[in-house]
Amino acid sequence: MATKHENSSVLELERSKTKPPKLYKVLLLNDDFTTMEFVIEVLQTFFSKNQEQAVQIMLKVHNEGSGVCGVYTKDIAETKVTQVSAFSTQHGHPLRCHMEEN
Repeated sequence: MATKHENSSVLELERSKTKPPKLYKVLLLNDDFTTMEFVIEVLQTFFSKNQEQAVQIMLKVHNEGSGVCGVYTKDIAETKVTQVSAFSTQHGHPLRCHMEEN
């Protein structure tokens, strides 16, 4: 009985190197009308900051003009900006929130 040998080619696995997604900082901007308490509420509600962290970021916004709330992928950063902007408008505050590439 004859056995048939087929030429089998070995496929080399090519590992494609995927780059990690770009990250974006979400920032709050200071204004003369939004209360410090409201900024703290926003930081706790939308960025899961505890009281101490929220106060520190709020003071940075107040003293330096802006403060980083967190660093996220693009989709999450866009969602956070939209949520904060809508919440601020709903409560009659001009608090501005934006994102920039990290």
